Amino acid sequence: MPAQRYAQRSASSVRSAVGGGPSAAPPRYYGEPHKFDPCFRGPVRHRSCTDVLCCLVFMVVLLAYGVLGIVAWLHGDPRKVLHATDSYGQFCGHSGTPNAKKPILFYFNILKCANPAVLINLQCPTTQMCVSKCPDRFATYTDMQLQHTLGSSYWDYYRQFCKPGFNNPNKPVSQVLRDEDCPSMLVPSRPFLQRCLPDFLPLNGTLTVANRTAFSDGLDSARSVSELRQAANGITRLADTKQLGMKIVEDYAKSWPWILIGLLIAAAASLTFILLLRFTAGLLLWTTVITMMLLLAYGLWYCTMELSAVGQRIGSDITIVEVGLQTDLQVYLQLRQTWIIFLVSLGATEASILLMLIFLRGRVHVAITLLREASKATGSIMSSLFYPLITFLLLALCISYWALTALFLASSGEAVYKVMSPDDTCPHANSTCSPETFNKTPASSLASCQGSRCTFSFYGGETPYHRYLFPLQLFNLLVLLWLVHFSLALEQCTLAGAFASHYWARRKPCEVPPWPLLSSFNRAVRYHTGSLAFGSLILSVVQLARILLEYLDDKLRGANSMVARFLLCSLKCCFWCLERFLRYMNRNAYIMVAVYGTNFCTSAREAFFLLMRNVVRVAVLDRVADFLLFLGKLLIAGGVGLLAFFVFDRRFTIFVEVPDLNFYWVPIVTVFLASYLVAHGFFSVYAMCVDTLFLCFCEDLERNDGSSERPFLMSPDLHKLLRRS
Repeated sequence: MPAQRYAQRSASSVRSAVGGGPSAAPPRYYGEPHKFDPCFRGPVRHRSCTDVLCCLVFMVVLLAYGVLGIVAWLHGDPRKVLHATDSYGQFCGHSGTPNAKKPILFYFNILKCANPAVLINLQCPTTQMCVSKCPDRFATYTDMQLQHTLGSSYWDYYRQFCKPGFNNPNKPVSQVLRDEDCPSMLVPSRPFLQRCLPDFLPLNGTLTVANRTAFSDGLDSARSVSELRQAANGITRLADTKQLGMKIVEDYAKSWPWILIGLLIAAAASLTFILLLRFTAGLLLWTTVITMMLLLAYGLWYCTMELSAVGQRIGSDITIVEVGLQTDLQVYLQLRQTWIIFLVSLGATEASILLMLIFLRGRVHVAITLLREASKATGSIMSSLFYPLITFLLLALCISYWALTALFLASSGEAVYKVMSPDDTCPHANSTCSPETFNKTPASSLASCQGSRCTFSFYGGETPYHRYLFPLQLFNLLVLLWLVHFSLALEQCTLAGAFASHYWARRKPCEVPPWPLLSSFNRAVRYHTGSLAFGSLILSVVQLARILLEYLDDKLRGANSMVARFLLCSLKCCFWCLERFLRYMNRNAYIMVAVYGTNFCTSAREAFFLLMRNVVRVAVLDRVADFLLFLGKLLIAGGVGLLAFFVFDRRFTIFVEVPDLNFYWVPIVTVFLASYLVAHGFFSVYAMCVDTLFLCFCEDLERNDGSSERPFLMSPDLHKLLRRS
């Protein structure tokens, strides 16, 4: 028995699938070439469902995902993300409410805002009140009681930041803090994005608040200004994100017609490029390569000139890390480090293209021939060029649903109040209560509960839904990744089946089945949803692991443990390699699924052994073709992005007049990235066609020998070049 697992796959299965009789073909080991079968005519027509269990799991997860969206919609309130709200759920500064003249949000204990839950629940876990102004001095409740004996002005000032209706300055500090009547301390603050944040001022290179670096928190504990800074960062990150998001949305509302025009130009350029590729593949691709080299050379010259000019300015030696996140891109363009990064990146790209042309110039000619054959296949199945529109709609639907669900989940936290009783025998102690109805409940009337108060406890909720908000966010992200990869897998399997039917037709295009794309889509959805979901799930889990590792890396960035950092970096590298390998193997596995109708594991195994038997061709021809297509995508995206830069930078002021924007780089970056995605959508059809034809070519070499009885189904030019390679 050989080392590899024996698996009989006779030609009779293929013959019976297409309606033929029995076959005497011998059994085949995995890893061995396919035997000749005169009845094989491309994708198997009569097939059965594959990976049914994974298909059922996929359907159940989709149903659960829909239920999660409904539950999140019922509990969430996105207005909390846009407006400041107090612990009672009332918006600060809204007319017609008790907070109409109190537009600023005040935190009782801002030190609690350093909790990571701030970014998850979009709330700081401390009592929050709407106030008319922020405190302008350091003060504690204990100091206020001592000074209250000297005059009422101290209490009149402090009570502005207590709960409405509280007017008992002689109440013991322990009871005040227990009932959350007043904050334990006040810190000099200033309003920022409708929130009272500490007023930080640098003094001799040291960060201070009111010329102090340390203070008391009202509980006789010493605190430092750095703790205040860490807590304030938790709020400012959230507030800055909200404010930045609102400005970006405003810019999109003003510039969306121009962005749409840019996308139409990118689509027209991509379609024109593909049509020209069919007739002048060699000339067009060599022109693309030379144009990219000239553009990169111009970029190197421009960066050199700018680096020389910036180097003479004062303050240009500051690093990007020291500058931090800035919404104005001109800030980064004043730094030497920025232009050095541009110079190194462009130089490395230019050198890579030049080395490829020197050492692989013969292979480039072979890759051009392969692309020319792909042009013939896409020309006979023109509908394949527009299939990415379906994928785009699916991806837009998935991402929109994920974003809305994540927003409603994040805004689902409510202020939770609990009964605080001085008597331990109170049966209602620590139970949930409502401040509005507390006086009418038994918790306030029982003798053992005398003195009980309904005080704020935390943000969130006590239902299972609220307790597991973070796992639900992870589930939301995992399903998003799964749906995204499933949509891409469906596109790849559909296109592979259509192009395989073109390749295996003996007389092209006469024997190509009618509606090959629709037939392939029907086969993929009807029989292989489970296989596509299986491959997508594996890739999604690995990608989620990479995201969690990046999160851990961010949290451990300040750690001093070199061992932990080394292990984390090693895991990130391993998972990155694993993801790249799975992406490549899934792509080829979907081709085998589309052709033979086998399950995912069998298809992946067959594709792996087939590629290993042709590893030299895979390493050279297929990758060179992908690189040429990548240059085409960069050329289109870069050209449209450069045009958008000239328009929004007001260098084309004769023919167009653009609106005033908060950040002019928002539409420029959007047009560049969206143009690349549009070009990638069109070129992905080409890339899938190249991969399918390449795999079918390898199968053709193993099944046939070129004789009259077993002729090759590839074109003579392709056979001549690839056989020789």
